[in-house]
Amino acid sequence: MYAEVAVNSPVAQPRTFSYAIPQGLELEPGHAVWVPFGPRLVQGIVFGVTETPLFEDTKPIDSLISLYPLLAPHQIEMARWIGDNYLSPYFYAASLMLPTGFERKALTFFCFESDTPTPNREPVTEKQKEILEYIRNKGRIESKELYKALGKRKTAPEIRILLNLCMVQKDYKTIKPKVAPKFREYIKLNISPKEGKELLDNTKPNKQTALLQCLIKATKPIPATAARREFSQSSVKTLVDKEIISIEKTRVHRDPLAHYSFQTAMPPILTQAQETIWRDIEADINDTSDGAGKVFLLHGVTGSGKTEIYLRALEQTVAQGKKGIVLVPEISLTPQTITRFSSRFPDRVAVLHSRLSPGEQYDEWQRIKEGLFDVVIGSRGAIFAPQPAIGLIVIDEEHEWTYKQQEQSPRYHSRDVAVKLSELTGATVILGSATPDVSSYFNAKSGAYHLLELPERIAKEAKKELPEVELVDMRDELKKGNRSIFSRPLSQAISETLAAKEQVILFLNRRGTASFVQCRDCGHVISCRRCQVSMTYHSAEQGLICHQCNYRTTVPDLCPNCSSRRIKFLGVGTQKVAEEVAKWFKAARILRWDRDVTKGKHSHEDILNKFLAHQADILIGTQMVAKGLDMPLVTLVGVISADIALHLPDFRAGERTFQILTQVAGRAGRDIQRGKVVIQTYNPEHYAVAAASKQDYDDFYGKEISYRRQLNYPPFSKLALLLYTHNNAERCQKEAQRLYKLLVREINVWGLANTGLIGPSPSFIERLRGRYRWQIVIRSQNPLELLNKVVIPNGWSVDIDPVSLL
Repeated sequence: MYAEVAVNSPVAQPRTFSYAIPQGLELEPGHAVWVPFGPRLVQGIVFGVTETPLFEDTKPIDSLISLYPLLAPHQIEMARWIGDNYLSPYFYAASLMLPTGFERKALTFFCFESDTPTPNREPVTEKQKEILEYIRNKGRIESKELYKALGKRKTAPEIRILLNLCMVQKDYKTIKPKVAPKFREYIKLNISPKEGKELLDNTKPNKQTALLQCLIKATKPIPATAARREFSQSSVKTLVDKEIISIEKTRVHRDPLAHYSFQTAMPPILTQAQETIWRDIEADINDTSDGAGKVFLLHGVTGSGKTEIYLRALEQTVAQGKKGIVLVPEISLTPQTITRFSSRFPDRVAVLHSRLSPGEQYDEWQRIKEGLFDVVIGSRGAIFAPQPAIGLIVIDEEHEWTYKQQEQSPRYHSRDVAVKLSELTGATVILGSATPDVSSYFNAKSGAYHLLELPERIAKEAKKELPEVELVDMRDELKKGNRSIFSRPLSQAISETLAAKEQVILFLNRRGTASFVQCRDCGHVISCRRCQVSMTYHSAEQGLICHQCNYRTTVPDLCPNCSSRRIKFLGVGTQKVAEEVAKWFKAARILRWDRDVTKGKHSHEDILNKFLAHQADILIGTQMVAKGLDMPLVTLVGVISADIALHLPDFRAGERTFQILTQVAGRAGRDIQRGKVVIQTYNPEHYAVAAASKQDYDDFYGKEISYRRQLNYPPFSKLALLLYTHNNAERCQKEAQRLYKLLVREINVWGLANTGLIGPSPSFIERLRGRYRWQIVIRSQNPLELLNKVVIPNGWSVDIDPVSLL
C-alpha cells in the first residue's frame, strides 16, 4: 500500500508525493507522518491511501507523528482546494487546520562508519578525508555544525558521496513540540480521613502533621506547588516516602475566558423585518437534504439587529445537533461578541485568535476537536477550527479586508473558504454587513447568494432613525480663517455632547502625532532608511517611527540634506488629535484606541470596558472604533478627515472610504437619543463621501458597479497580483520585465485573448524593509488558466483575488 503525502517543503507546490507504507503501519487520510524528502526528514499529512503509487520510485514513510488522524475528510478536500486555488503547497494549506505548535523540524546528524569505501568504488578524495576525520573526531555531528565548520557548498556534495560509499551514516532527531499539554501536580491522601486523624493524635505537631491536617480538611487534592511553599519540600517528600500521600499530575486547560463572567440573557422578540428574514434562514438550517447549504448575504443598516439573527441561527443549529463558527474582522470586536454569545450559550463558547498564548490556542483547538463547544468565535483563522458537525458559519462585517491573509502563503480569503466549506459540509453561511463588499452584493443580486435586507434600525422607545450626518467642507473652513483640525460645527457639537453628559468618538485612520517631518528650506522629508515611506512622529515616544517596518530614530536637529534648523512637523494622527482635544476641551476625559496603545493581551477589552463604563468622555481611534461595536452613550461621531485613503491608486479606494465612513457613523445614536455625525472633508462632492453622508448604500453601489463594469475590474474579472522583491533595484526590475515577457508569450501561445497584464511597475511602496518591489497584475476571468502554464520562479509571491493592489 502507498500513501499520497503533502510534505512540508516550499518546493512541494500544490501536489502530493507517493510513499510506501511500511508493513504493520496502519494509516488513513489525515494522519501526520515523518517522511524523507531529499536529504531531509520532514513532516507530512497523508491525503490518501492507494494500492498503486503515482510514481514508481518511492521511499518508505519513516514514522507516525499522530496516533489518530488530525484532519477530517472534508478538511483534506479543503486543503486541496486552497492549494489549487491560491497556488500554495498542500501542506501549507493543511497547516492552517493543525494545532498550534504542530510544525517542527528534524535535525540531521552524521556519524563515522568506516575508513574503507564499498568495493569497486573510486578512492576517497582529500576533501572527503578531511570530512571523515572531522566527523570521526566529533563522534556524531549535526549537519549545520558540519557545514558551518567546513563550508556547505563544498561539503554537501561530498557528504552525499560518502553516504553512498557507506563511510558515513545519517540519522535524525526530531525537535520537541513547541507547545504541549500542560500538567499540574496535585497532592492527595492515600489513607482515609479517619486514619489520618488517628495518625495526628499520635504524632507531635510539625510541618508534616500540618500538611496532613490541611489535606483532611480540603477533602480534595491540593496544588503541590503551594503545599511545598507552605509546608516545605522535605515535608512533602517524607509523607510521599511513607506512602501517606501521593502526587498525581492532572491536565490543566489554559482557558482564555477564565477571567470573564457572563450573565444569562433571554432572547428578545424579533421585529417584523427580522422575523421575515429569520424564516428564510431557519428553513435552510432545518433542511436535512444532502448538498451545500445556502449562502445568505444579510444587508442590514447599523443597529438593525443582525446579531440577534446570528444568535437565533446558532440556537436552531445546536437544536439540530450541529455546531457553528462565528468570525469577526478585528480582535477588538471579540470581547463584545463573546459576551453576547456566552449570555445565550454559557460555557459553550470557544475563542481563537492571535492574541491568545500558544498554550491557550493549543488547548482550545484540542477541546474544540473533542466537540465541547457549540460555537467558536475568532478572527479569520477561526474558519479552520476543527468543529465537528459544522452546521452554521457566520461572517460578521463580511466586507472587511482583514478576512484576507496577505502576508504569507496561502493567501486565502475567509469568505471564500466559508463558501467552499458550505459546499463540503452542507453548512449554512450568513455574511452580514451594513456595507457589503461590492462583489458580494453583486453575487447576491445575480443569484449566487441569497439577499436578505434589514433597512431600518430597531426602534428604541419609538426612535429608529439613523444618525443625522453633517458634511463639512474644510476648504470653506480655511477660507474663514479656521486652521484648527476641528471645524466649527464639530467643535460646537463636541461641546454640546459633553454638556449633555454623553460620549463622543473621534475617528482618524492614521496613528501618530505628525504624519511626516519636513525641512521648510529644501523640502526634504525624513524617510525610513529601509522603506520608501516617510517617518511618522510620535510625541509619546519623542521620536520617528516607520509604520511599515517599525524602524525608530530620533528627530534630527538639523536637516540631513541642507543642515537647516527649520524642521517642521506636518500632518496629523491620533496622538495629535488627543493633544488637541486636551487643549480645547480641558475637562474631557480622553481615551485612545489604536495599535500603539493595544499591545497588551487584554488591551482592547480594557479600553472598551472603560469607555462603556463612562470612565472617558471622548474616544479617539483608528479603524478599530469603526467596526460593529455597540456603545449606547455615544451620540456624536466626528470624522477628522474622510480623505486619507480616498485617492490612493487602488480601484477599491472609493469602496473602502464609503464603508469606513458609514461604519463609523453607525456608532452614533444606537440607544434612545438620536445620534449626530460630522464628517470633515476636502472632497464633499466625491460619490463615496456623498453616499456615506446619506448612508445610502444603493446610491454608492450603483455608481461603483458602473465604474467597475467600464474598467473590467472585479466582479467582472478576477485579478492575480504577482510581486517580486530583491535587495538590488536593477535586478528586481529586470526580473519583473523578464517574467512579463514570458507571460505575454504564454498568452499568445495558448490564445488567452481575454487575459490582460497591468505592469510591470514598481509597487506603491517601491522599497519595503530593505527590499525593492515590482509587480505584475493579471486580469482575466480565470488567472489560473495562465498561471498553471507557467513556472513561477523563487522570489515571486502570487496573490489570487488581492484585496489591494498597493
